[in-house]
Amino acid sequence: MLHETKNDVNFIFEKELKLGDLMGLNSECLTDTWIGQDRWAFIDLSSGPFSWGPAVGGEGVRTELSLPNVEKTIGAVAGMSSEDHQAIDILLAEIDIYEVFAFKHCKGRRVKLALCEELDERMRDLKHELEGYNSEEFDETHNKKALDALKRMENWNLFSQINEENHNYSVARDSFLAHLGATLSGSMRHIMAPSIADRAYHYYQKISFQLYFISQEKLRSIKQLPVNLKTLREGLSSLLVASQSAMFSEHLLSLSDDPSLVMAFSVARRAAVVPVLLVNGTYRSTIRSYLDSSILQHQLQRLSDHGSLKGTYSNIRSTLEVPIFWFIHSDPLLLDKHYQAKALSDMIIVVQSEAASWESYLQCNGRSLVWDLRWPTKAAIAATAEHLAGLLPLHLVYSQAHEAAIEDWTWSVGCNPLSITSQGWHLSMFQSDVIARSYIVTALEESIQAVNAAIYCLIMERTSILSLTISFFDQMPSAQSFKLFKTRERNLVDKYNSIVGLWRRISTISGGLRYHDAVKLLSLLEDASSGFTDYVNSTIAALHPIHCTRERKVGIEFDLTTIPAFIVVFVILWFVLRPRRPKPKIN
Repeated sequence: MLHETKNDVNFIFEKELKLGDLMGLNSECLTDTWIGQDRWAFIDLSSGPFSWGPAVGGEGVRTELSLPNVEKTIGAVAGMSSEDHQAIDILLAEIDIYEVFAFKHCKGRRVKLALCEELDERMRDLKHELEGYNSEEFDETHNKKALDALKRMENWNLFSQINEENHNYSVARDSFLAHLGATLSGSMRHIMAPSIADRAYHYYQKISFQLYFISQEKLRSIKQLPVNLKTLREGLSSLLVASQSAMFSEHLLSLSDDPSLVMAFSVARRAAVVPVLLVNGTYRSTIRSYLDSSILQHQLQRLSDHGSLKGTYSNIRSTLEVPIFWFIHSDPLLLDKHYQAKALSDMIIVVQSEAASWESYLQCNGRSLVWDLRWPTKAAIAATAEHLAGLLPLHLVYSQAHEAAIEDWTWSVGCNPLSITSQGWHLSMFQSDVIARSYIVTALEESIQAVNAAIYCLIMERTSILSLTISFFDQMPSAQSFKLFKTRERNLVDKYNSIVGLWRRISTISGGLRYHDAVKLLSLLEDASSGFTDYVNSTIAALHPIHCTRERKVGIEFDLTTIPAFIVVFVILWFVLRPRRPKPKIN
């Protein structure tokens, strides 16, 4: 393991061997579902029972009833290795096959198949054979299998013309298929096309990670940090799509040397009595020290406004600056009572302490999940994924029926940062697809809105330009403005068609799951949309009525309304500008 390609598991193992205490080597959660590193996942319906989720229970907790149970629903019998049991097992398998065939091809048919009659006779023979196994000559296992099979066949008329329905089997089979369909539908909502946070996530060619490590005592160099920077950089770089590049900038800050940081830290620090219900049913309360993320964010924003925490690339359009504030503290410390990292609107906050084994609020298979607060890398990468592209934990999804977020912990599995059942932090291909799709959806939506807004401005522009007339009500067509528009028409159509072509191209490439190739076109789409909008604005500016004064000759038409209009204007001007007598000054 130590000499293979380095990944998150190698890092944890090597780190614990160097420390020597092995306190961070905790067994992971055994599950019957899994999300792979590539585009695959699996469900094992024959294993278990398993359970995981919040220790106190609640909505969506994974229990032994969360997945369809083959044995309880269909009545499948586990095979035995002994040769003495093969005969009855073969009979039971034959019954299962006939049963499925009967419901599919014999029930409800107007013209009965000849094969159904033959199978009806064979079912009578099978019944007699099973009755023979239900005797004292055979062991208890044989008797139990035969008795269960006879109970299933008791009311069957699978192949006869008697119109009888086996409601028990039909309900069991339908409920199994319904449960299986709901499970597969849940996998679509949680794995392949999960919900993302409600924001617009823009694509940037470069991501600049500004890492601010804030410790209690002053450190001389970055090498003295209790953080594996190489692993952290690799984990953050895995969040980028194919055409993006990452830049890293590390800053060492000390609470002992910076009064403003000390104030921000102390104001945000809280303590609360947190009730805990353990997996064995024991209740206890603990005093938990934590940082209030909203208060800490406000204090750090004030420092950033004064320029002390602003990065180098904060004003560059093609570069997104991601500030990550990493607080290192000796005492056990969390964020908002339960978290090691939090994604906020304009920053990410991470806390690290010296507790090697922290009993979390989550459980798996009757045991509490233990966190190593010394290495919050996984939580930091998950929070950064949410900040960059809106990735949410795998158990969260939006429900259209409830119009709110709901929880389902069935798919909170896999060696990735969004799972609770594993310590790994490498993204799967499904999650990389979500990041790319998030950028694509935002870019397409903003491009469509920009183009529609520009077209709306053209629609609102009248075909007859207001000429400079004395009358306030008459309009006069301008041949010069029409000629000017005709000279720009071809360019407008070409720019619009190029944008529509990019929309179709991006949609086609995304339909083939080549999301990273589609992302490469987003910069072109943004430039094309911006160019179309600018050209529309310049066209409307060229058509503005003020350009009519360039002709020096102004055609004026007099009619019956012109003279009264002049009179009204002169009366108003005289009333406003008439000289007034000065008031005498009285002492």
